[in-house]
Amino acid sequence: MSEKWEIRFTKQAKKDVDLLPPKLRQKLRAILVNTVANDPYAGKKLLGDLAGSYSIRLTHKDRLVYSLDEANRIVYVERAWTHYGQ
Repeated sequence: MSEKWEIRFTKQAKKDVDLLPPKLRQKLRAILVNTVANDPYAGKKLLGDLAGSYSIRLTHKDRLVYSLDEANRIVYVERAWTHYGQ
């Protein structure tokens, strides 16, 4: 089994996480630890303005958006909030 990837949060992602209810924070943590840290390519590859980033659904409207530093095996969490502008 290969090493897990390191997870880091951008300033914006930290603000997003602070706005999430506790249950959703737990779900986010589980997704990061159990899925993204092991296989960061598991998310949906994004196109357009977010090309190069990946997305995993947290709820019907909320998404986890992250990018990768492949050379250093670091996952940068960019957003953890709605993409519907609320």
